[in-house]
Amino acid sequence: MIRYFILPVFILLFFTACDQSEIKKFDKKLLKSDLGKIKEQKMITTLPKKEEKKKVVKKKKKVNISVAQKKQRFKDILVPIVTEVYNQLQTQFETVRKDIANNKNQEFIKELKEFYEVETNEELLKALKPHPISITLAQGAIESAWLTSRFTKVANNIFGVWSFRKNEPRVEATGMRGDKKIYLKKYKNLKAAVFDYYKNIGKNWAYDEFRTNRLLTNDPYILVDYLGSYSEKKERYTNLLKRMIEYNKFDKYDIK
Repeated sequence: MIRYFILPVFILLFFTACDQSEIKKFDKKLLKSDLGKIKEQKMITTLPKKEEKKKVVKKKKKVNISVAQKKQRFKDILVPIVTEVYNQLQTQFETVRKDIANNKNQEFIKELKEFYEVETNEELLKALKPHPISITLAQGAIESAWLTSRFTKVANNIFGVWSFRKNEPRVEATGMRGDKKIYLKKYKNLKAAVFDYYKNIGKNWAYDEFRTNRLLTNDPYILVDYLGSYSEKKERYTNLLKRMIEYNKFDKYDIK
């Protein structure tokens, strides 16, 4: 303990006893010596970086639902929408039919004829009359794979309706028709898709025979025979529609 005390006192006495020139000499010697050098020291200017934990992105597990669940979901979503659209179209049909009989609202009737590209009152009524809900549901189930198809998810297109106009919302299909790309219409919502589906059936020349017969009957099993033009499968498609309606009891949703 005493020796630790004596050393600083000795150094102090040494410097007090030396004159200024001697002190300078000592300073130079000290700096040149190993004692005057700072060896292997680095100045820390920044704190060490914290190790960032890598975020582990968990893949969403694909939820597999049963066919029964798919069908129930389809009905829960689409039956109310189709029923609403059907009722609106049926009301319009009844109103126009009365107006034609009573010679009323001729300007509006004229506009409807121009829209549906028809000339006579009978042709207009054929275009306006909505067909049974069961047929719409059966076609929707087939074309959208019970609302699970890609076009249903990205474009609300549940009836496989093609697009031929560049300026309308649409999505590109993966397939080709010869050397031409295929596009399907994109809808704002499912209700808009159902309205457009009924409009297409009412306007397209390929369904003229179907329109003629839906003015005469509401029997879905008779009417689907006239929808062969809707699919390249033709008769196989119409037979499939019948089975879909019967097996899934879609006719119970028809308004008599």
